[in-house]
This record gives sequence, C-alpha cells and structure tokens, in this order.
Amino acid sequence: MSADPSVWRVKGMPLAPATGHGPLDGLRVAVKDLFQVTGFAVGGGNPTWLASALPAAADAPAVARLRAAGATIQGIVHTDELAYSLSGTNVHYGAPPNPAAPDLVTGGSSSGPASAVATGHADIGLGTDTGGSIRVPAACCGLYGLRPTHGAVPTDGVLPLAPSFDTVGWITASAATLALVGSVLLPDGPASPPSRLLAVDAAAPAAAQFGLPVAPVTLSTWDDPDPLLLAFRQVQAAEAWRAHGEWIAAHPRALAVDIEDRFRFGASITAAEESAARAYLAEQRAALLDLLADRDAWLVLPAGGPGHPRELSPVARDTWRRDTLRCAVPASAFGLPSISVPSSVDPPAGIAVIAPPGHDLGLLALAA
Repeated sequence: MSADPSVWRVKGMPLAPATGHGPLDGLRVAVKDLFQVTGFAVGGGNPTWLASALPAAADAPAVARLRAAGATIQGIVHTDELAYSLSGTNVHYGAPPNPAAPDLVTGGSSSGPASAVATGHADIGLGTDTGGSIRVPAACCGLYGLRPTHGAVPTDGVLPLAPSFDTVGWITASAATLALVGSVLLPDGPASPPSRLLAVDAAAPAAAQFGLPVAPVTLSTWDDPDPLLLAFRQVQAAEAWRAHGEWIAAHPRALAVDIEDRFRFGASITAAEESAARAYLAEQRAALLDLLADRDAWLVLPAGGPGHPRELSPVARDTWRRDTLRCAVPASAFGLPSISVPSSVDPPAGIAVIAPPGHDLGLLALAA
C-alpha cells in the first residue's frame, strides 16, 4: 500500500534504521516535519520552505535518542505550516485521516504524527507542542500525548516557533508506550503521582478515572481566559515573527492566509506589550504553582477535542481555536508538563493533567 500523501512527506521501510538496542526495540516512529533527520531536509509543512532547505547533516538529539534506544524512523510526516495552527489541516498537503472520527480533523499542529499512530502505521508520533500541538491532536484522535516540562527534552535540531514555549513531545496509542518513550527522552525526576487532583468544573467527572480523590477548583484563568490567552498570544507571536518574519516578508502568500496573519500579528507587538505580557504570565504561573503546592495536588482540565468538521467557516474555526486554546494554553504559558489521556467519549476528546515542573515521570505513572 502506498503512503498516504496527506500524512507522509516521505516514508521508507524504514526511512532510518535503529542505531542501537533498548526499550524501544521494534517500535516505529513517525517524525514531524520540523525535526532534522540525517540526509533529509526539514520542510516545515510548506513546499516553498522545503524547496530551499538543505539535507540535515545529523539527527536532532530527540531523533538520535529514539534510534539509539532501538526505534526505527518510518518516515517524516506533515505538520500544519511552520507549526502555527491547531486544526491539523494544510492547504498544500490536505487533512490527514482521523480514523477515530472520520468526519473531523486530527487537530494539530502535530497532525501527521497523530494520524500515523491512529491509523496503525507508527507506534510513536514524535512532535512538538508550543500551544497545544501534542495534546490537541492526541485528544482529537483518542490517543495519549505528553508535553514535557519546558526544556526537559532538547529542542536542538528542531525548527522553532516560539522558543519560550516550544517543547518536544510524543503521541502514542497506549500509556505504556508513552512511558517507554519517556524513559528514553526524559531526565530523572519524581516518578510518583500526587495524593489528590484539583479539577475545573468541566473536567471533574472524567478526573475520577485516575482513581485519586478529586476536589473542585475555581481558576480565574479558566473562567475568564481572555487575559491569559492574549498575553500568551502576544509573546508567542512576537517570538514567531523574530524567528520567521524575514522569510515571510520575502515570501508573501507562501503560507495559508490565516497562518500568515498570525505571524504578521507578531510584527505589531511592541517591546512594552511583550514585556507586560511576560510579567503577567509569570505572575499567573506563580499563583498556580502556589495553589498546587498548598493543596498537594495536580490540576485536571479538558485537553481539547473533539476536532472540528473538515469544512468549516473561518468564524466557526476561530471559535473552535479559541475554545481549544483555553484548554491548552495554561500548561504552555507556564512551561509545565501536561499529559492528555482519552476520556472515552464519542467523538474523541481528552482529559489533561498538569503537574509542577519536573514531574513528567509522575504524569506518565499516573496515566499508566
């Protein structure tokens, strides 16, 4: 069977073999088209970008670690353009299939990794999460996904979007495989789950699946997310424009209109606005960490999903994006680890747990 061009940019049998043996022996990896893979260019989900990109001389460290632990690279899979979208659609390559909800998108921007795992053509989807790009497609496809603590996994050799929020994450069909990957990519740290969970109203019923005491909690950033979303958007867009603004200015209309508009918004952010936004995020982060420490608990909230219909008006798509960011941004804005676990609803959606920094292994233990 030929590779689905809406999922795979290039696929092999495998594309790159394992370089060693370890806990990932025999597992197949689909690599998001932001990572360096030796001998292949990074395309960033955009054919104009790909046309001028040079083949990578070495694997990104995350790719190299997976291969050294026994995993094979099946191929390079598509992403939303330059990873600046959550829908999982790409005007150049199409929308990859979501077998868990065929009429709905996979979510993004790690759309290719999620689809490859959901369709059974990969065991591990290696991707990135800046504003939800691991957790959202995992939730929309009924899969597991981990966004690690910011900086826990090196982002060297990965095309950046907003370095203050960029993380390397992964998607799998089981909690056990998710944990195996964590044993290879994550540093040592606390590996025990918490004694209790705090759940926002919408997540309280599903939080019971973890088998821990659950207490309701009210968060101002959940009830009125606008200030948090705006501050995150300002910092993210400003960094994204610094990373890619020069290329975008030299290649007008090379990106989908909504994605280019998102980048160009970053050019309008003043230094004072960015500084104020960063101060607000730091203040809210401290408040959340104080709450978790005081209650000796981790936070549960929706992870996003279901995906939106493949054909959707721009206004409806913006509404879906805002509702999804409401779920995803707290962990992203505060640099905290978060895991997305299927919540057994149809169409698929996810439940997310956010832990204090460094408790990534504990999140994996909680899910498993």
